[in-house]
Amino acid sequence: MRLHLLVLLALCGAGSTSGALSYSLGGSWRIRSGNGSLDLLGTVPGCVHSTLFQQGFIQDPYYGFNDLNYRWISLDNWIYSKEFKIPFDSSKWQMINLIFEGVDTVSEILLNNVTIGKTDNMFTKYIFDITNVIRDVNSIELRFQSAVLYATKQSKAYTSREVPPSCPPRVQKGECHVNFIRKEQCSFSWDWGPSFPTQGIWKGVRIEAYNICHLYDFTFVPMYDNRAQMWKLKIQAFFDVISPTPVGGQVIIAIPELKIQKTNNIKLQPGKRTVELSVKINKNIPVETWWPHGHGNQTGYNMTILFKLDKDLNIERSAKVSKYF
Repeated sequence: MRLHLLVLLALCGAGSTSGALSYSLGGSWRIRSGNGSLDLLGTVPGCVHSTLFQQGFIQDPYYGFNDLNYRWISLDNWIYSKEFKIPFDSSKWQMINLIFEGVDTVSEILLNNVTIGKTDNMFTKYIFDITNVIRDVNSIELRFQSAVLYATKQSKAYTSREVPPSCPPRVQKGECHVNFIRKEQCSFSWDWGPSFPTQGIWKGVRIEAYNICHLYDFTFVPMYDNRAQMWKLKIQAFFDVISPTPVGGQVIIAIPELKIQKTNNIKLQPGKRTVELSVKINKNIPVETWWPHGHGNQTGYNMTILFKLDKDLNIERSAKVSKYF
């Protein structure tokens, strides 16, 4: 079974400043080499290698021995920067965050010449509070470290025991110590591909502003209980409550095709809070599973989750995701 999920969020507060606002910082960024030899415009999401290729500074990286010819790219420390003007009045928002969905990999992040955080994991989403740093006109800069040099440094600093393998087989012509950095391992070479340890902002980056409370993440997991012979849904909603007092309300879960309509009362205390819910699907209601193409039907079920927090419904946010049973 496949679930199409529609999340509707009703937030506290009234007026134009309630709810949440999102502003993308994707698009054109300035990219400079650490040694000052190159200064060009690139696109975010992206990486240094793709930018250099698109602008004609290098040829096809996968042609011939270009993996070796372009090794200098990975050994330099690159800088991403951008100037931007925010399209809203920051004084009307209680919380403003800078959010990176993916940074590749090791960097120091400065906003208006103030260090707001660092990254060292390509697979992690990073959220930085910039409420007291943001201005009407801003400059942002990511100072990257070479992943190759960083991994080597980490390896030398770790003296407790040997962590094999130190390097890939010589025939791969790759880089060493990939097991000392949280980065796509094949970027240091693999038996099926060359070594291109990239640097860059490889996923979206945005600014989010909100008041009172904010739903910043949401997950659900379908599970089959063999003992009870029934399907269950485990739902988690993650809130940032910046109200000084608790925020109450209701959450309504509906899956019409499976005859589910469930309402729960909730009360969110100030701070980072998680709402956990469990939904049981009546074993007497047939649930069709989702099959690969050619092996059966692809049955979908729509699920709506509505959070009605405190006052009247005054703003809605929606998202649509898919999940498989």
